Amino acid sequence: MTFREIRVVGDPVLRTPCTEIKDIDNGVKTLVEDLLENVDMEGRAGLAANQIGVSLRAFSWNIDGDIGYVLNPRLVEVSLEEFQDGDEGCLSVPELFYPTERAWYARVEGIDLDGKAVVVEGEELMARCLQHECDHLDGKLYLDRLTREYRNQAMKAIREMDL
Repeated sequence: MTFREIRVVGDPVLRTPCTEIKDIDNGVKTLVEDLLENVDMEGRAGLAANQIGVSLRAFSWNIDGDIGYVLNPRLVEVSLEEFQDGDEGCLSVPELFYPTERAWYARVEGIDLDGKAVVVEGEELMARCLQHECDHLDGKLYLDRLTREYRNQAMKAIREMDL
């Protein structure tokens, strides 16, 4: 397994929108292998490419034993009527969890390593993961979605951490 260091809050790669993948070459195939291997660990629900320092539109997920990936994902549908407001965390913001409102259902469209169209969708935790990882690829962190009170708490906690 190729262990990839997780980039943490403050690293500019996390705040830079990722580039669409134009050619599926050996580098992209290796990226997918690394994403799949590095998300397959306890406590990991998703991993975006920029979290391991690669500014390309790709992420992997690990939800209830279902592990997969998508290239060039675009969030195309979310439930506008049902929301969830559970605690959310992030590998790039270690050990901090805050209530974060997300749509109950989400749908992402993208491609696989063969360039074929794929659809990934789900409710609850899978929906949260899809929205969270697409945010990463757009240069956003879950901290951006927190209420002012929780964001202030999070930023204080981050300043007190030795990251």
